[in-house]
Amino acid sequence: NKGFCKVKVKDDDGNGNQNGATMPVIFDPATYYGDREADIAMTYLFGGFNDEFYKGYEFEWELPEGHEKRRTVYNLYHILNHQVLFGGSYMQEARGMIEDILRM
Repeated sequence: NKGFCKVKVKDDDGNGNQNGATMPVIFDPATYYGDREADIAMTYLFGGFNDEFYKGYEFEWELPEGHEKRRTVYNLYHILNHQVLFGGSYMQEARGMIEDILRM
């Protein structure tokens, strides 16, 4: 698959998964190996990353063409998961994402 590179991906790119240990530890049960586009896509879901972050990422390792469209596909899972866990308006957001995917 052109552009696919298997990398360690985690489900939470925020600060909530730090323990201050000097030795590395893995304690995120949702860590897996997958497409790096899945990891970068999640950074767009709930904010928290500025343009400099994305410029720096692209400078170091350019994302393949079409990653903006695939971002919706990767993030649909997380929105559906949030619907199950928290309810609210996530289902409406998921429906919009599904409509966008079907138009691709």
